[in-house]
Amino acid sequence: MSIKLSKRPSSKKKKYQKEHPQVEVLLKLGLENFWKTPLDPSSLLEISFWNCDSEGPLNPKDLPKAFLHRLWLLQPDARRTCINHKDTNESPNGTIDGDINPLDLVTAVLMSSNTFLQQEIIVRMVQCQFAVPMVLPPLNPEEPSTFLLWPLRGVLGQWRSHFRGTIQEGLLATTPIPVVSCVKLGTCSISKSKMLNRILCGNRPHSEVFLHRGVDGGEHPRRLSNGLVELGCYRPTGNGDMFHVPVVIGNLRGDASLHEKSFTFLCQASSAVVVFCENLREKDKRLLVSCKEMARRLILIDLSDAGENRNVGFPDQDLNEFLMLPEGSVLKGREMSEENLAQTLGQTLAELLPGSLEPVTLEAAGNTAEGLGINVDEGVACKKAMAMVEEVLKPIGEMGVLQFKQKQLPLQGYSWKKLANIQKAESKLKSSKSDDKLKKEREDLLAELSRYKMTAAMKIFTDALFTSDVSARTYFLTWMKLRLSTFEKDSDNLPANQQTAHVDVTSEVFEFKQDINTHEEDSDSFYTDTFDEDDEIQELDMNNEAQASYQRDTAEQDFAHTQAGRSKEYLEQNQNHGEDSSQMNGEKDIWREETGERRCVPVEHINVVADRAIVPQSVENKDDRKLDLPSRQTSHHDTTSGTELVQPSLGLEHFLREMGLIFELTHISASSRSHNVLRLPSLAADLLLHGVPIELMDGEASTVPVKWLGSVFAEVNRSLSRKHLRMQTLTCLGLHHARNSEVLSALFGFSFPDGFRKSTRGVYMVALCVPQNLWQQIECDFLLLVDVEGLCCSPSSKSRLKDNEMATLAAGLSDVLLLNISSFEDSDLETNLGVAVNALLCVTEWGPMPCCHLLSKDEGINSVLVARQLMRVCTILQEMNHLKDDSNKTPWPVSIDMVPLGNTPLSPPANMEYSQAVGNLKKSLNEALKVSASQIQNSGWQEFMRRLFTLWEAVKSQSFSVSLQNTDVAVAFSILCTEFSKCEECLREQIESWLQGAEKRICDTEVSTGDSSAQSPFLQNLKDEGRAEVQGEMEKFRSKIETFLLNDQRLETHLEAFKIILMRNADKLQEVMTEELVQRLENSYEHHCYSTQLNKFEASLRTQQESKLLTLVENSKSTKHLYQDEELEKEFEDMWSLTTSKFEFRPSESPNITHAVKEILTDNLSGRGLQKHIEKVSGVGQNQTEVFQIHDEYFGYRSRIAHMFEENNRPQREEATLLANGVIEEYKQFVADKSKLPADFSVSYVTEMLENVERALREKAMQIRSVFEVDLKVYLCNAACRDFQSLHDRYCKDSELLSYINSKKSTNMAEFIYHFRKRDQCQRVAQAFVSAVVEPMVLDYIHRPLGSQIAEEIRETLQHFSSRVDYNQNLLDELIKESKFESFMEYLVSYKSFLLERIGESVKSHLSGSNTVNKWRRKRLGDVIGKVAAAVSDTAEGTNGVLSDTKPLLEMLCLTLERDGDVNINWDPLNGPVFSITTEWDHFITCLMELLAAMRLNLAKQFTQNIEADKLLHSLPVDPCHCLFERVRFCERHCPVCGAPCMVEKKGHQVHMSSLHRPKGLLPNGSNDGPEAYLSDWRLYDENRDCHADSVYWRYVLVQFNENFAKEYGRQPEEIPEDWHGITRREALDGLKDAFTQVDEP
Repeated sequence: MSIKLSKRPSSKKKKYQKEHPQVEVLLKLGLENFWKTPLDPSSLLEISFWNCDSEGPLNPKDLPKAFLHRLWLLQPDARRTCINHKDTNESPNGTIDGDINPLDLVTAVLMSSNTFLQQEIIVRMVQCQFAVPMVLPPLNPEEPSTFLLWPLRGVLGQWRSHFRGTIQEGLLATTPIPVVSCVKLGTCSISKSKMLNRILCGNRPHSEVFLHRGVDGGEHPRRLSNGLVELGCYRPTGNGDMFHVPVVIGNLRGDASLHEKSFTFLCQASSAVVVFCENLREKDKRLLVSCKEMARRLILIDLSDAGENRNVGFPDQDLNEFLMLPEGSVLKGREMSEENLAQTLGQTLAELLPGSLEPVTLEAAGNTAEGLGINVDEGVACKKAMAMVEEVLKPIGEMGVLQFKQKQLPLQGYSWKKLANIQKAESKLKSSKSDDKLKKEREDLLAELSRYKMTAAMKIFTDALFTSDVSARTYFLTWMKLRLSTFEKDSDNLPANQQTAHVDVTSEVFEFKQDINTHEEDSDSFYTDTFDEDDEIQELDMNNEAQASYQRDTAEQDFAHTQAGRSKEYLEQNQNHGEDSSQMNGEKDIWREETGERRCVPVEHINVVADRAIVPQSVENKDDRKLDLPSRQTSHHDTTSGTELVQPSLGLEHFLREMGLIFELTHISASSRSHNVLRLPSLAADLLLHGVPIELMDGEASTVPVKWLGSVFAEVNRSLSRKHLRMQTLTCLGLHHARNSEVLSALFGFSFPDGFRKSTRGVYMVALCVPQNLWQQIECDFLLLVDVEGLCCSPSSKSRLKDNEMATLAAGLSDVLLLNISSFEDSDLETNLGVAVNALLCVTEWGPMPCCHLLSKDEGINSVLVARQLMRVCTILQEMNHLKDDSNKTPWPVSIDMVPLGNTPLSPPANMEYSQAVGNLKKSLNEALKVSASQIQNSGWQEFMRRLFTLWEAVKSQSFSVSLQNTDVAVAFSILCTEFSKCEECLREQIESWLQGAEKRICDTEVSTGDSSAQSPFLQNLKDEGRAEVQGEMEKFRSKIETFLLNDQRLETHLEAFKIILMRNADKLQEVMTEELVQRLENSYEHHCYSTQLNKFEASLRTQQESKLLTLVENSKSTKHLYQDEELEKEFEDMWSLTTSKFEFRPSESPNITHAVKEILTDNLSGRGLQKHIEKVSGVGQNQTEVFQIHDEYFGYRSRIAHMFEENNRPQREEATLLANGVIEEYKQFVADKSKLPADFSVSYVTEMLENVERALREKAMQIRSVFEVDLKVYLCNAACRDFQSLHDRYCKDSELLSYINSKKSTNMAEFIYHFRKRDQCQRVAQAFVSAVVEPMVLDYIHRPLGSQIAEEIRETLQHFSSRVDYNQNLLDELIKESKFESFMEYLVSYKSFLLERIGESVKSHLSGSNTVNKWRRKRLGDVIGKVAAAVSDTAEGTNGVLSDTKPLLEMLCLTLERDGDVNINWDPLNGPVFSITTEWDHFITCLMELLAAMRLNLAKQFTQNIEADKLLHSLPVDPCHCLFERVRFCERHCPVCGAPCMVEKKGHQVHMSSLHRPKGLLPNGSNDGPEAYLSDWRLYDENRDCHADSVYWRYVLVQFNENFAKEYGRQPEEIPEDWHGITRREALDGLKDAFTQVDEP
């Protein structure tokens, strides 16, 4: 969503045309309105804090908001321009490119922001180590660019000095630093920004300082940011630095030739200019010449090919010769890689540092830009504010900070502190007689203070703030911070002509531009700025940094009654005391006011950015102490011999404190009123609402200006339009080095006084307006942020009292208390822990306990220890507060958030771990505010003031049972809480052990359907045992706590009070643990019942499903029907309904549904306007007649008159009866349909039923009164209570089970279909295997020997098949007996085929009358099936339940059969993909064996039927006819003369012979005319081939069929000798017999 904020008035700007590409970017980002009315820092309230969601941008208009939100969280990807997309299929990470260059996004947001928001943005970009804009291009190309000097003033840089070995710091705008500007002419083949990133990162982790084409979105063309000049800072860290001094690298975006004014500016304002060039043009040549003349130092990166620039623009000389540059000023980068070129350029720059590059300041660069016509954003208002600040702070240059505070801020001196102490002393006296001495001292002090007149500095300060121009006031306040920060870094009390804020970082010893020979800044140590009468001096042991401890040296200071005298005497004493050390290198120390101790603050705790920086801790270096730091000495000289008086710090908070004291003084003495005093509360209220912190408690004087704060809050309440404003208070309470201000700045964006960096000590507040969308959630209009600074900054006893007072006041005013835990030294742990616990004890005693939340910054042992102890204390005290309030609301659970804040100023850039941690902390605080809103009575400003006054009176009088003087009791109580927690852990472990045993007993218990958790005797007994167990363990628990409490002597005076607290917590713990135990037992028992019921249902479902699957598979197998999914879904629905209807659900334990039915009927009648019949609803649920009765009252008076002559109004009554009966029948069907559904009763059933009645009445037009409708509905609702109650009783107890079962219905249906498909597929594949492989193999095995066996049987059975002679003789005998010409003709012409045909007839005849063949086949069938079964069994071993590919297993089966079964298998069918399926092999085996059995039965049945000879012979691999043919046929050779077959039976004979020669009349051509060679192989009766003897048999045949042969051969009948005609059949047969008898071996 785009940013939608209220518009603020601003100067009118020129309206640009929308077709400009620059304007298009603003339109696309939704920022067109903010170009005219810019965003200001207040616009970030919703963006930076209240928006806790992590949802990314959804469209380009969300990108500005996302950028600011991420930037305030210091996310490394803040400039990312990808947007989330709902269709995650388009992108693997759910994002798409926003089509916006990230640099355009940054530029657009800066263009749409005012100068103050620009400063905030740039400060946070520096924290993220992003490049920051210096020159902003114009939206209109015709207008000049803008130099962003004011935003850059807020940036404070820090680095490690290689010369001093200490951490140095300086403001980016005013510190002289070498500036190297990089530009490009034309286009370049390398990425300039990417190479600069390599230089800036060096050996450190890579960071995208400058955006380039390689980042997300960087490939998009820049449309708004061309001409932008960015700055990237290199800060030495002392670890592998490329440069030993800080360097600023400028980067001009785009072609420098297109931005000549910016190019000229960089040439004049930079220490050196680096020009990247590749293909130079004439214009580029002129620019290079001008650059060489203007720039202090010019370095060229030549990326052209060899000789290219010599030919283009420089025909006779190269770049170096033409421009006459010093040696080494031109780097040939064409042949270098990007990494090598960056390293070379870095080395070149390093050689020029620090002496050869002149340092410059950005402030001076602003003057240069203004001279070139570039706009500088610091206008008249800014300069006027700066002049006023200089006027306010002018005396500092003359007298120093210490004297300035004494002269210009005198109310913060001794008198005010002394008066505060007297007021506390008087409050402690309470009802006793007042002390006259105290009264006299107070009157003297008041008389002295009444003479106060507002100083010149305060007059100028207040006059500057009274302006109505918010911008001018903001400029003034910011200038005050900047100048005071500068004075903080200057040397002590230097003359004005020597003071400067500029740090020259390029000098050999890093000297300031001022004379620092006598005073030198030590940025490795910070001290507090003021002093008190009980000051203690504490020095750090410089000889051992790892074990530094504080040495206390108490020195009482006797001050005079006047402030000037006291100050003078004090200065004289301390100057004498520190005379020796003041000569040691002039290092500056700062004294703490409370004890005067000199305390070094480790350099690790210094920030990156002034007043608002918060440096996240890197993941790689979480232990901040691992950073190699120099010795904590102020100089190279020894400073342990004495102490120095150092200049105190001065901040904006001191001026605001003085302003409050001025007003507070007016209530003490009216004569002290002066310059606009009465307007000060209104001014402070305005500042408070605009984010300027106002002091709530003066930590140095330890007092609360009640009158001042009351007036300020009254002005706040008056200035706001809404009445009865509600408010909540969120306080950040932590020690002085916990960096509270930085935490609040990271969360809310406000800048609090930093007690960590300076000597600030106090409680500060800021009012934060809550957005409207959160008013209802946290029930407040304002959130008051309270920050405690300087807590526990001194170990003195007087300081500890002030610490306790500050902590107690801040905690007591809080609704949500954020306890900020920092890293502790072992020596400080107990004391610092005691302050927080002491405050919590006092608050609990005084009033309501705030919602506590803990924040830890590291995982060190001390931090973890303190966090856990505080969490235990907060938990116990919050529980005590909850019991004291007697509230039913649940206390806020205390939790710990981890935010990795780095303690070093030179930490790596922000990381996602830090950003996510801050986001989580925001969410936690938001939830805490919501809980606080529900538990704590929200108050307005008046109620807050009342609480403040009451609490302050209690603090002043120390009316708490716990002393504020020390924290011994608090520490002892924290240890007691720790012991309580340990005992609680042991207790929970014991109860957990007992519960585990109880749960095991529950699991071993059998549960019947009728059992319920509320009625089970077993469960009730178990609960009683559990309660007794908790009671016994709690007695031991109380005994341990009481023993520990009595043994700690520190708790003697608070024994009873703490005992009450702990015992109440113990009682609450017992109650909670008993409830948890009972609930867990009930849950375990219910889970056991649930699991039992679920297992029963699943078992029933599996049974029904298996039965249904078997039926469907069998049907599919028998009918060859392929079931569709729709058919299977219907079958599953039937099976599901049957299963759920038969399942026994547990009975209901809930009340009946009558009440719900009555409510629905009442609402229905009211909605129908039938309220007058509402009383009839009471009849629902009562006994009623079975039949609906029709009464006369249902019909109107006129209707009855019209039918008065009809018998008893019969037609109308019958019509009404029919209507009612129809509705009732419809209701019965409705109930039946609902009862079939596997679902519990729903109130929608009653609503639907009533709608059905209304619809039926509408459809039937008849004159009837509304009471009929009411009675009919009451009747049906009564029936519904009965009918639906049974449905509800059936499902209510197992409603969760039913919901789960129904939720799994679709899954079960899919599994059902899947299993059917797999089984059907398995069945089909098994069938295919049996049909294609097994059955052919079985039949082959059966039929393979059958042909030979049949032939042998025939030979044994038929005598003429015993030999060739017998068979051929018998055959010719049959032919002559048949006397058929056709048979003789076939025999003569086709001897072989005729013989086979005759044999076949014999075989068929034999088979038709034989049963032997079937016996043979059945026996072979049994043998082969046994072989297959054995092979299947061998293959199935070890595959039970395993999903396998069937094809390899089937191949293994076939191999086994071939190896062991003497079978022939056809492998061709297995080559296809048909058999390659994944299934359970054992299930496939089952299907296969079933099919084998079916095949065996089928074949066995076939083998018992009559034999079909033709079908059998066709199926036999060996034909018995051929077997017999081979047995009975003669030699294949035929007589060459007559064609008679050779009749010699001996195998291998060489001479052939036949005794049945044929006459030539039987031959087709009259003779055979065989080859002469054949005659030698034959034995003939006559040597003459034409006169060999024909057999009598064939002579007879010729005589009988001479005419037939002649006709067949197409010739004349043969002339037959006469004697042949006399041959008879008998003679022919005898001759045949003789012929076969004469067969002899040749």
